[in-house]
Amino acid sequence: MNMRSLYLLSRTARPHRCWRLPSSMNVARAFSTTLHRDATWGFVGLGQMGYNMARNLRAKIPASDTLIIRDVNQDAMTRFVEESQEVARSSGAGAEVGRVEIAGNAREVAEKSTVMITSLPESKHVMEVYNSIMKPGELPVLEQERLFIDTSTIDPVSSKEIANAIHTTKTGRFVDAPVSGGVVGAKAGTLSFMFGASAQDEEFLQRVRGVLALMGKKAWHLGEPGSGVSGKLANNYMLAINNIATAEAMNLGIRWGLEPKALAEMINSSTGRCWPSEVNNPVPGVVDTAPASRGYTGGFGVSLMNKDLRLALSAAEDSGTPLALGGQAREVYNAVEAAHKGKDFSVVYQWLHDKSQ
Repeated sequence: MNMRSLYLLSRTARPHRCWRLPSSMNVARAFSTTLHRDATWGFVGLGQMGYNMARNLRAKIPASDTLIIRDVNQDAMTRFVEESQEVARSSGAGAEVGRVEIAGNAREVAEKSTVMITSLPESKHVMEVYNSIMKPGELPVLEQERLFIDTSTIDPVSSKEIANAIHTTKTGRFVDAPVSGGVVGAKAGTLSFMFGASAQDEEFLQRVRGVLALMGKKAWHLGEPGSGVSGKLANNYMLAINNIATAEAMNLGIRWGLEPKALAEMINSSTGRCWPSEVNNPVPGVVDTAPASRGYTGGFGVSLMNKDLRLALSAAEDSGTPLALGGQAREVYNAVEAAHKGKDFSVVYQWLHDKSQ
């Protein structure tokens, strides 16, 4: 393979992607494992999830470390800096600690950061960011090998392509680490991560777990690069089905005259118990903290669930895996997204309720 132009091929149905690497790229460059005393961290993507994850990261890394942020939304970056400064002032810290800097682009973040985390909406955004990092040429050598952690939920093929490009060119180490726990978990720092990474040695895996622990509570190493997103899509496929089943069961019981809270309590003490029934119950007023009780605002958007379901179905087709309920679920979420875009995915219940009137 010509290392000056690393061609990363996706599925036959997709157009080929081309990552062009400069002739100056030294593929044999080694990295030191010496730790920075005052480390620099990077975070790209300050959406609902990323913003809260970056906020927890800034709060938990050493005060003398620097966090560099980047997002297409200038207001989000400005707000993040102002909030961080306010936290530092309220804690009595001086201006020299708790530093947050705004980068002009993702490449600048990667140049300065020993650890760079990305949290982006879709595969194309992740590909664009990492292509923009690698295309200009090799990155400055740091004292410690760069660690790239992508927490986005994207298709496994794209994730593997990015990992292959980074590892082949010795740019650093890439880990796919999508999250579970939603915006609530991101705010509370209780997210669960499922990550894929080459298991070179336990020290490397512990380094990854240590970074993830700054933003969440659990981290499962599922295997080689790409296994993190594969695990996440399997989980969210189940979640998508359970959400519809919960909405249907609650709607059915209520139409039979059952009191919603009593029905939910019984289900959550029986074999029907699941996260959509116990934590994210879709019926308004059943769980006070659930999005349904505040007009289906916040939480995990129906568009994101529909995206994850689409990715799961596509990956299943690639592997020749039959999904008996996948097609029907996709039809439901397509209709719900069209009717209630911007709402939490538990709004499936409202859609069913409206249909039954």
